[in-house]
Amino acid sequence: MDTVDKEIRSRVMSTIRSKDTKLERALFAVLENAGITDFICHEQSLPGKPDIVFMDAKIAVFLDSCFWHGCSKHLRKPSSNQDYWQPKIENNIKRDLRNRAKLRRMGWSVLRVWEHDLKNSSAVIMKVRGALNRRRDKDN
Repeated sequence: MDTVDKEIRSRVMSTIRSKDTKLERALFAVLENAGITDFICHEQSLPGKPDIVFMDAKIAVFLDSCFWHGCSKHLRKPSSNQDYWQPKIENNIKRDLRNRAKLRRMGWSVLRVWEHDLKNSSAVIMKVRGALNRRRDKDN
């Protein structure tokens, strides 16, 4: 059972952003500090509206929070309102898989950066640079 009434829960949930989140700002800063600046944010024309897109290299990057996207390492399932949260998170996972498959069929490489990955910014930079280098090598 939820510990607050529906009106309060609705108000709290409405404050959760889908763009310009703290996680996104952290990822953008990591990339920009590494000199990786040739990306655009939230490309509406692509399946799933990737958080970051490298158009020339056809690389889409999704930044996924451990809770909303069901991280197998860090998801702490809520103890209340499980009839709502279980299907919600499962549907997010299924949608992520569908969008990744659509992008790959369109010739895009897809990277997933988890919320917990941001704790190791050098690994995130290596992941993105590696994908960019592989695409450049493939094109040459």
